[in-house]
Amino acid sequence: MAIINNIKAVTEALDVAMERDKNVIVFGEDVGLEGGVFRATQGLQQKYGIERSFNAPISEAMFAGVGLGMAMNGMKPVVELQFQGLGLPALQNVIANISRMRNRSRGKWTAPMVIRMPMGGGIRALEHHSEALEAIFAHIPGIKTVMPSTPYDTKGLLLAAIESPDPIIVLEPTKLYRAFKQEVPEGYYTVPIGEGYKIQEGNDLTIVTYGAQTVDCMKAIELVKSSHPNATIELIDLRSIQPWDKKMVIESVKKTGRLLVVSEAVRSFGVPAEIITTVNEHCFDSLKAPLSRCTGYDVVIPYDRGEGFHQVNPQKVVEAIKKVLDYKF
Repeated sequence: MAIINNIKAVTEALDVAMERDKNVIVFGEDVGLEGGVFRATQGLQQKYGIERSFNAPISEAMFAGVGLGMAMNGMKPVVELQFQGLGLPALQNVIANISRMRNRSRGKWTAPMVIRMPMGGGIRALEHHSEALEAIFAHIPGIKTVMPSTPYDTKGLLLAAIESPDPIIVLEPTKLYRAFKQEVPEGYYTVPIGEGYKIQEGNDLTIVTYGAQTVDCMKAIELVKSSHPNATIELIDLRSIQPWDKKMVIESVKKTGRLLVVSEAVRSFGVPAEIITTVNEHCFDSLKAPLSRCTGYDVVIPYDRGEGFHQVNPQKVVEAIKKVLDYKF
């Protein structure tokens, strides 16, 4: 076991995959010699050569399409879009071609490719460097979307994505890249796509979250103990946005009768809304309080210090928890 952070977990996953399969290649803006803006691919070009780890031109639409062509012809490309917001030109290929190839060709071709995107706020970057657009990708049929929060899940989900016969979007919260370390197995292992992780058991409230907000929710649960010492809270890290672990969430809410979904994305038309709707359809008779969400606001994330007003943080989650726990019909 090695004790590593999230960025090192990405590097290890790519290294393991490239060593196991010569068809795995890595490319994107500055990912070659420099190792990417966050150094997630550092050392891979030196180890595997410029043919398997190389820089792409600043043309996300182009190299997403190139990745599709490679995937259709037996390669397993791992494409890095430098930031999620800067990858928006690639959406045309993601939506119109990559996600549809299996259906369009009636199974003759598939697109076994991975698109990695650093995303989310918390590092005081410019607006296009801080987007949280997971709902857009989750809405597209034919493509799966994952967002790990821990080094263990980062490595395991990325390896699972590379092994998938279909395209996977891997969203990596920049706020967590170097936030903490965790023991992670050396070598190869996978985390199943579509399975959530129950961080802790509880009987009074279910919190469902993912990405950077997993850490915020853990801190909030500790803080709320001073005002609600007898309340026990069940915390679920989705890990996978689409498909998501409906069974785990539904069973939890049927037990607790309360739900809070936490996400840093803008409030309207997001992943929390989908989860709340699904829970309402399956758990209505078990509910003890209105289904609730704690999210960002419906504005473009502010630049630099202003992002703190937009970002979900432990104190905002604490206030949301209290509101749900204290509700009386």
